Amino acid sequence: MPTAVDVVRAGDRARVRRARDGHRALALCLLIAGPGILVMLGENDGPSMLSYATTGAMYGVGFFVPFIALTFAMAFIVQETVLRIGIATHRGHAELIASRFGIVWGGFAMLDLFIGNLLTLVAEFVAIAAGAAFFGIPAVVAVGAGALIVVASMCTRRYFTWERAVMTLAAANVLFVPAAFFAHPDPVAIVRAFGTWQPLPGGANGQFLMLVLANIGATVTPWMLFFQQSAVVDKGLTKADLRLGRIDTALGASVAAIVAIAAVIATEPLFAHHVDVASFAGGADFATALRPYLGSAGATLFALGMIEAGLVAAMTISTSSAYGVGEVLRRGHSLNLPLSQGRLFYGIGIASIVIAAAVVLIPHAPLLAITLAVNVIATLLMAPALIFVLLLANDREIMGRLANGWRANLAGGTIVVGISIVGALYAIVLVVQEFGGK
Repeated sequence: MPTAVDVVRAGDRARVRRARDGHRALALCLLIAGPGILVMLGENDGPSMLSYATTGAMYGVGFFVPFIALTFAMAFIVQETVLRIGIATHRGHAELIASRFGIVWGGFAMLDLFIGNLLTLVAEFVAIAAGAAFFGIPAVVAVGAGALIVVASMCTRRYFTWERAVMTLAAANVLFVPAAFFAHPDPVAIVRAFGTWQPLPGGANGQFLMLVLANIGATVTPWMLFFQQSAVVDKGLTKADLRLGRIDTALGASVAAIVAIAAVIATEPLFAHHVDVASFAGGADFATALRPYLGSAGATLFALGMIEAGLVAAMTISTSSAYGVGEVLRRGHSLNLPLSQGRLFYGIGIASIVIAAAVVLIPHAPLLAITLAVNVIATLLMAPALIFVLLLANDREIMGRLANGWRANLAGGTIVVGISIVGALYAIVLVVQEFGGK
């Protein structure tokens, strides 16, 4: 007997079928769009934007602008694989790990996701509080209002409604682009950066490697794997939707890359004027420091962008936690569930939001250090998470014709090796600095 979720998904699929049969290309694109755009703009979250801001303030545009573009190309490769897995199997990432590798590995993936997401959610509310502080809004008010908005979005009881609401809010991520124009960037310097990857001021050291890790973690993180695959299943995408799903993911990656680079460009004046950002606590400090160079309008856009980044990410990340736990425990795991049938699903999402919001209000927490550390931790956790993705993508029993070819395996393997090498180099530098200072 069809469940309530099946009925809702069938209605959504009927609309897609009518658009496809009627050759209404624009309507079809709009109906399919969502998971790819949301996962990419959701990853342009509070910690990510602060990582990009710190990068621009410490190193300018020379090295990191092309590097960020490269990381989003990596993100597309990873998420396109996740898209194919979701379409081929019609099962979420955590559920698939549990069924193919056993409940122990499924439970490990679930706990790893939940704990990592909780740390990231803390950083999202840090970003919300920091952006609001620029406008004189107390942290308790900003964090409380943000938590209420995120909880309300989860209670729509309709995936399509939730997706459209979050996508509307996510559009405000582009506020960083006009903020960058207020910095009066040098177009020649930006083009030269892409062509030459200019040398680093101060050379490669522990601080540089930490920002490399933070920028990778600002682009590819474990929650993205769980979210997009589960969203693809919740949306009911099929093999017929694969081409548009790829376009959706590529569009999300392109827009997110432009916004990330804009954040670096917007904070480049701090680098040019030798402003020390080491003691900055968050987005409010950056926005205040940028006011003399961007003007009040540019600084305001930057602060508003920080609030939006935290809100959208909190919505997507808390939902990925709910998906992961529900999938492994074989309980209802859909935004189409009525509240009475999805107590665990909605309860996990809401509980993670409340806990993270409460942690942020602890006095004297090192906010900027927390947000940078979240991205570094996410990067270190990404390599083992990607191994699961590659194993699943090569399992022809479940993937069929959508399984990885040698090119996809080469690209995915290169990403795993690259992330592992950077992480190992960072660990070596830390050890050398520790023992070298004694």
